[in-house]
Amino acid sequence: MANEELFDDHHSTLFIEVILPLAIAKTYTYRVPQDLNSRIQVGVRVIVQFGRNKIYSAIVRSIQKEAPQKYEAKYILDVVDDQPIVLPKQLELWDWMASYYMCYLGEIMQAALPAALKMASETKIVASNNPELDRSTLSDKAFLVLDALDIAPELKVSDVMKILGQKSVFPLLKSLFDKGFILISEEIKQRYKAKTKAYLTLNPEFSDAEGFKELLDSLNKAEKQQDAVLAFFQLQKVKKDISRKEVMELAGVAAGTLKALIDKEIFVVNEKVVSRFAGYDVDIQKEYSFSPAQQTALEEVHRGFAEKDVLLLHGVTASGKTQIYIRLIEEMLASGKSALFLLPEIALTTQITERLKLYFGNKLGVYHSKFNDNERAEVWHKVMSKEFQVVVGARSSIFLPFQDLGLIIVDEEHETSYKQQDPAPRYHARDTAIYLASKFGSKILLGSATPSIESYYNAKAEKYALVELKERYGDAEVPSIQILNMTEEGRKDDMFTYFTGTLLRSMEESIAKKEQIILFQNRRGHTPFLQCKTCGWVAKCVNCDVSLTYHKATHHLHCHYCGHTEPPVSVCPACGMPHIDSKGFGTERVEEELQLLLPKARIARLDLDSTKGKYGFDKILTAFDEQEYDILIGTQMIAKGLDFGRVNLIGILNADSMINYPDFRAYERAFTLFSQVAGRAGRRQSESKVIIQTYTPNHRVLQQVVNHDYEGMFNQEIIERKNYHYPPFYKLIQISLKHSSQQTAQDAAQRLAQLLRTQLAHRVIGPEPPLISRVRNQYIQNITLKIDRVGISVSKVKEFLTKSIVLFQVDKNNNGVRVLLDVDPY
Repeated sequence: MANEELFDDHHSTLFIEVILPLAIAKTYTYRVPQDLNSRIQVGVRVIVQFGRNKIYSAIVRSIQKEAPQKYEAKYILDVVDDQPIVLPKQLELWDWMASYYMCYLGEIMQAALPAALKMASETKIVASNNPELDRSTLSDKAFLVLDALDIAPELKVSDVMKILGQKSVFPLLKSLFDKGFILISEEIKQRYKAKTKAYLTLNPEFSDAEGFKELLDSLNKAEKQQDAVLAFFQLQKVKKDISRKEVMELAGVAAGTLKALIDKEIFVVNEKVVSRFAGYDVDIQKEYSFSPAQQTALEEVHRGFAEKDVLLLHGVTASGKTQIYIRLIEEMLASGKSALFLLPEIALTTQITERLKLYFGNKLGVYHSKFNDNERAEVWHKVMSKEFQVVVGARSSIFLPFQDLGLIIVDEEHETSYKQQDPAPRYHARDTAIYLASKFGSKILLGSATPSIESYYNAKAEKYALVELKERYGDAEVPSIQILNMTEEGRKDDMFTYFTGTLLRSMEESIAKKEQIILFQNRRGHTPFLQCKTCGWVAKCVNCDVSLTYHKATHHLHCHYCGHTEPPVSVCPACGMPHIDSKGFGTERVEEELQLLLPKARIARLDLDSTKGKYGFDKILTAFDEQEYDILIGTQMIAKGLDFGRVNLIGILNADSMINYPDFRAYERAFTLFSQVAGRAGRRQSESKVIIQTYTPNHRVLQQVVNHDYEGMFNQEIIERKNYHYPPFYKLIQISLKHSSQQTAQDAAQRLAQLLRTQLAHRVIGPEPPLISRVRNQYIQNITLKIDRVGISVSKVKEFLTKSIVLFQVDKNNNGVRVLLDVDPY
């Protein structure tokens, strides 16, 4: 709302409703000093005090003249922005997410804003400069602090800790404050700074021919400095902006030479704001001709969008869906609109970005969590200013401040990575993107070779438009899939540790033909657990009810839930026998065994441990794509849309661990994962095959994978879902209760379940402990609500659930019990 609509002059008393970055149930109202009236707008950040001494930056949600009735509004301290950093449609999205996912606006603000656009509160210490105070009574440590303040105008608390060599400084500072020697204030520091680069210019007095000649003459005795000036002159003929590095490289001089020229004021240093996103240029052929199947699919997409706003593109792996996406984005930009391209994993952005950069150049922005705070903030500003018209990113990119969004593409829409697990908001980016598109009146395309059951059901029910692309691009053959019975292979004595002889021989043949191999094992680390052969003791985490995984790289046991590590044991702590056995195998152990079996093979590993760092994914994927490796061993990261031209063999080492997982989505996920992994093979014209190792070769899911029978899998799963009251026929809400006492958690969960059953009866399932019932020393109890989609209002259920949780939390018997809500748990 514009200020002019709200008041006629700057002397009105204004109140603002703000969103604080805290998990609190309501927004908070503050009073605006009249001298700041003209700067207040919806969507700007303001500095406010909340509680006794905490200071936060908050987002203005609304402006009003009415004071709050239940409390006295405090004054805001300052306004940060001249223009809004959060736009009205974003605030509408936040409101919808808070309502739908049953979380707080402050939690959404924390997730939405880049850290650099939030504020850091740093306690500052300054001397009071009161000459009447007597320092003679102070301790030695107090003297040290005041002496430091005599030298420096202010100190941070962290500086005082360093000066005194101790962490406990607050009692001393409080004493100095109480006696009047120092002042303590909370100062807000803005963390985002634009990236700048230093460029050199020649002092104007040497710019004409005569001045330049005099300059060279004056440097006759400083040959290196003269070389630097001549190098600058050469560069000036072809470049506008010249950096120190360029002059140093061309002239062959050291940094000291340039410093001398700057000190003499021959060169002038100018700081210019530059982008953090230079250097995307890639050498890829832009020419691309659509296949008849792609052209038909594109025409069907246009017809589908004419009737529906949401469209599901069901295209087999390697069918060329990405090129259809690119064409649609080009059309959108031509109409003056922007586009968002969502990907489930950071790992995918490298390959996709290279393609998109070729088409969209500097109009393309990339946004995901591997970028640092400043880079993410810069993307935010460039989207706001419409400099970036196409954004490719992971799930958090739905929060960016789009103004004219015309198209959202959700690639690999089936992926579980689109669901945020912890912390709140526990949103699903695909579903949130559908709502966001509706606010802009824009189109949204969901793409997948193996769509989620929910999306395909919506398409079959004609809620979404459906386009199917069943041919691979360029006559690439669908890989042949072979299932190997590991029990039978072992009986024939054709097993080599974790590899059947068939898989091993196929790998040798592929390497001989200079083709590449991908091996899939969905466990990272070396050994999933250690067990005593004598008494059965298993090495478990001290904080969680889960076995510890041995990592050879660190030679430690690791908990993948809380991060706890400890050295491995050689003697059983229970029975004292030295019979510790390694059970199972992760990607590290697969790599180790393979190096022994195929010593000449060049092997890389792609998992969470091997891809740490900003460019971890990029380095491994680029090296494999450039055929520096023969074999890539990976977890499910390798199943997510990667495109390698020389891969002709895929090995799935242990299919049973996915099929037998206790979850109603297990068969859907197993089919999807195996199909997607298989889809990495034969993406050009070469023949390819997939080998699946299993102890249950006749399992229906494996047979459906072999036959590429998505429709058969869907039809069977949809019957199961309907019979047992699961999505898409029922909505699920999971309530998790956590406490450090197992009994307290159980008792509290029973009380809440009983309260919920008063209105929801049989729709309340549980409470029961999850598969991993203790994490970080917190015992967990889950209650699941199964809500009919017909005949009951989901919003009414949520309203009742919210009131019930409030009643539950005010009961003193439930003190200390944390309640977490997950709508549509995935």
